[in-house]
Amino acid sequence: MDTDMRIRAARWADNDPVAALIAAALHPTPLAAWLVPDPAVRRRVLTDVLAIWVEHAMFYGDSHVTDDLTAATVGFHRYRPIPPPANYRSRLLDAAGPHADRFDQLDTLLAASRPTEPHYHLAFLAVHPDARGAGRATAILTHHRSRLDRIDLPSWTDTTTDAHTLYTRHGYSPRPPVTLPDGPVLQPMRRDPGSRPGTWLSNPARPAAPRPDGSQPASSGPAMRSR
Repeated sequence: MDTDMRIRAARWADNDPVAALIAAALHPTPLAAWLVPDPAVRRRVLTDVLAIWVEHAMFYGDSHVTDDLTAATVGFHRYRPIPPPANYRSRLLDAAGPHADRFDQLDTLLAASRPTEPHYHLAFLAVHPDARGAGRATAILTHHRSRLDRIDLPSWTDTTTDAHTLYTRHGYSPRPPVTLPDGPVLQPMRRDPGSRPGTWLSNPARPAAPRPDGSQPASSGPAMRSR
């Protein structure tokens, strides 16, 4: 791993590159093929839909990137329910066209599995395919974990079943899987504040104690993962 790798908060100008990065990482996966079966338009549709959510994170969450924009996290602070992105339905139809229903299905299924108490929703963690193997995923997830421990907030993510070992090493534990209709299986995972890397919750069925509801902003997000 590059010990000089710098991770910073994303800026507004990073929105389009981050959306393209996540689309590049997601593109070869079974989830992407399920969302957009047509390979001729898959990359474009993914990028356009992701751009909606990356922008939304600027208002209701956060995004962090490596300086070279080869790895990124995008997430939402779910302290309480929030509205969807502005004009979401029309924007989704413009971006996804006949594939919009698949994105709606994914959002609905994964939203039903998420916890109801305040938590951080790690919506995306992506490393560009050309930059894999250099420790970027570990570095940016370590950065993410340390930020959450400082604010004492549980974290939730939905990953592909072949990528969940990365999260287990960072203190996440699996929840019941979600099987998409005629599609792949996704693995929801949860991490409580202070969970050490490689540890599991002693009682995975028991939710963490709710965080007191203060004056923090609320947030929400989508339900796709690219690892």
